[in-house]
Amino acid sequence: MIAPPWRASYGIDSPSVLLLLGVLAVGYLAAALVVALFGQLRPSLLLLLIGVVLAAQFGLFLHATRRGKFRVWAGLLDDLGLRGDERLLDMGCGRGEVLLAAARRLPAGRAVGLDLWCSADRCGNIPATAEQNALAENVADRIELRTGDMTRMPFPDGAFDVVVSSLAIHTIKTAEGRASAVREACRVLRPGGKLVIVDIGKTRDYRAVVAAHGATALTVRSVGWRMWWGGPWVPTRALTATAAG
Repeated sequence: MIAPPWRASYGIDSPSVLLLLGVLAVGYLAAALVVALFGQLRPSLLLLLIGVVLAAQFGLFLHATRRGKFRVWAGLLDDLGLRGDERLLDMGCGRGEVLLAAARRLPAGRAVGLDLWCSADRCGNIPATAEQNALAENVADRIELRTGDMTRMPFPDGAFDVVVSSLAIHTIKTAEGRASAVREACRVLRPGGKLVIVDIGKTRDYRAVVAAHGATALTVRSVGWRMWWGGPWVPTRALTATAAG
């Protein structure tokens, strides 16, 4: 099971979006109360409804970032059936929630995290934070942190038994850039190796790239409500595949 988020400091995904949802929810609920005090029932009910919807979005988003994604990845990593001696790469590892969860399953292996360490989406997205989290999770001796671009990774062909990526590839601005990152994931994966990409909105595009590399057991599926970023209209999907042998 992936560690609960309070064992280390994993931050909040897109904190500005979460803050906006919270402020809007409070604002509409407060406005509903004020309007009701002036005897305007129908406008008050409309404002109340909007406020409740926004509050629900806030709750779903908060659950996804603080608990839901941890549970989703616990299942995905368990499904890999790792022996414990694999070499695994986490593309866009950030503070290390997936990297370190994988490392706990690799007592005789190695988990490598690659990132450009951009802190725009999460405060403190720097190597030092990932290292501190690794110490808190007692896996510092099993990980390696590298600075690099997902579209041009500094690893030889077939260097990894497993490649994973969580909510990272979609942050690349261009379609060609995202395709390059997926091609790189396929390149560094050994024949028969496992690929797991969890992301928002672009996984069907990734599937075409992975299929072009001859991957087998290729699936794309929703991971469910635990990673709804405010509602079912912002779902998260998981792509899984086995590299061509």
